[in-house]
Formats: sequence, structure tokens, C-alpha cells
Amino acid sequence: QVQLVESGGGLVQAGGSMRLACAVSGRSFTRDLLGWFRQAPGKEREFVAAVTWSGDVTYYGDSVKGRFTVSPDNAKNSIYLQMNSLKSEDTAVYFCAAPRKVQYGMTWWTSQYNYEHWGQGTQVTVSS
Repeated sequence: QVQLVESGGGLVQAGGSMRLACAVSGRSFTRDLLGWFRQAPGKEREFVAAVTWSGDVTYYGDSVKGRFTVSPDNAKNSIYLQMNSLKSEDTAVYFCAAPRKVQYGMTWWTSQYNYEHWGQGTQVTVSS
């Protein structure tokens, strides 16, 4: 059974940095990619980033491009989200997710509905 466990969240000042980790067990994904999403109170879940296990393909949401970096660590069966130049609007619960066996849409990795397995989430709070 697939399990995803996020860690690394907390409180940081605006302009600071933070790194999130997602530990993966039961890895047997049809798609060789994992995604990061976030959800702020009262808002829909938003795509943040995605990466293949080889690390040669990455995708980013427009709001985090140039500030966030996603990367895999195959030896540790983990993916990381390095977040720099954090802003108050980055405050949210961050989730990692593994895709379903079948995905829909040209940019399927950006839709939460194409992901089946989710971690419990980790809270990131950016104070201004």
C-alpha cells in the first residue's frame, strides 16, 4: 500500500526559506512522477510542483516559479520541496501526492483529481 508522509513545515518569516520532505513507501506508481499541492483556508487545493523520480522533468505552478525547487532522492525514496523567498501568501497546508493509474488532460499533473494517494499534509506559515 502506498504511503506518503510529509515533514518539514513550520513557521518562517517572509523572505525566508524552508524545505519540505515527502517520504514514500509502497512505491509502485504507474506514472513516474510525484506532485506537491497546497491548500490555504477557504481556498481550493493548488498545484505547486511535480517531479519525475529521475529528476529530469519538473513542473511548477506560476505562483512559485523561480522561488521553489522540487527534487527527488531515490536512495531515500523521498522528494523535496525547497522553498525560498517565502511570502505570506505561501501560507498553506502542503501535501505530496502520487497519481492515479489513468490521468486526464494535457497538463494532467496540475489537477488534484489525477492523484490518488495523498499524505496527511504539513502546515507552512509565513509571517509578514
